Amino acid sequence: MSSSNETLGAIRTKRQEIKKEYKEFTGRKVFFILCTLFALLLISGISATLGSYSITVREVYSIIWRGLFQIPQDTAEFIIWNLRVPRIFMGIIAGAGLATAGAAMQGILRNPLASPLTIGISGGAAFGAALAIILGAGFATGKYLIIGNAFIFSLIPTFVIIALTRYRRATPETMLLTGIAMQYIFSALTTLLMYFSDSDAVKEAYFWTVGSLARASWDFILPSFIIITACLIPLLWKSWDMNVMSAGDESAKSLGVNVERTRIFILVLSSLITAGVISFTGTIGFVGLVAPHICRMAIGGDNKFLIPASGLFGGVLLLTADTLARTIMAPVVLPVGIVTASMGGPLFLYLIMRRRREYW
Repeated sequence: MSSSNETLGAIRTKRQEIKKEYKEFTGRKVFFILCTLFALLLISGISATLGSYSITVREVYSIIWRGLFQIPQDTAEFIIWNLRVPRIFMGIIAGAGLATAGAAMQGILRNPLASPLTIGISGGAAFGAALAIILGAGFATGKYLIIGNAFIFSLIPTFVIIALTRYRRATPETMLLTGIAMQYIFSALTTLLMYFSDSDAVKEAYFWTVGSLARASWDFILPSFIIITACLIPLLWKSWDMNVMSAGDESAKSLGVNVERTRIFILVLSSLITAGVISFTGTIGFVGLVAPHICRMAIGGDNKFLIPASGLFGGVLLLTADTLARTIMAPVVLPVGIVTASMGGPLFLYLIMRRRREYW
């Protein structure tokens, strides 16, 4: 009898220890998210002070607070609300969208190389934009000509992958390789268009392909925000399914997850998020690949926390890159895509070399 009581006591002690460790681990995840949110607010304030018109951080926050209740009155308020804040908001939205899409793609494909760039979405958007810039042909008119083309063509690789899974059962590896093939196909078509075009059109098309926040405006922020928010909610709802799928398709099926349908559903949502970003900013690379990996190293692979953490960190990463792009060679502003690649590559290599255990 005493032996059974000791066994029950040991089990209770073990349960308490497990609960304590779980709470501590959850607390660390929440702390990381809060720190990232604080960093995002801080960098936003610093970014708003940079430019030819000098404004302090305190004045920036004061102007933003007053602007919530009244129309901008003086020069400083006009500069903040019509020039700098739209660029900051677009940087946050774009970084968050690309990072969450990258985290979701890596989760469902179980591949650390999965991202909006390697899945072919960015290549499709670049070809659509080049088609509109060079030939003037597209699915929309006016200022939405390039945006509409980029949005439609960015979804083509996803449709090809879905068709592949419908008519031939495709593994995650096959889906990723199909995306890479689509990326090369669209890259070749874009290069062909640029080869037979005049220098001005080539320059504009190339500038679009490296990505920039220079075109940010309130007219572009709202549709991009709506698309990302509408897709992010069901993405978070499917976070448990993504966690189960990380253990393998067979394990997920044994727990009642429809793997094929879930994978296609999440891929479509991720593609829509990516399209909602790069159709307004151009093809900004590396954020969707680096940000999820850094967050996964810090807080683990639980998608319930990983997706929002990746979104916040993606906003920090892209906003920091844009701030550097505006200051490194001022008054010349570099395309932010160049800075993200230059900054993200070495940072990613450093983190991989510094990490002593597997995190994937």
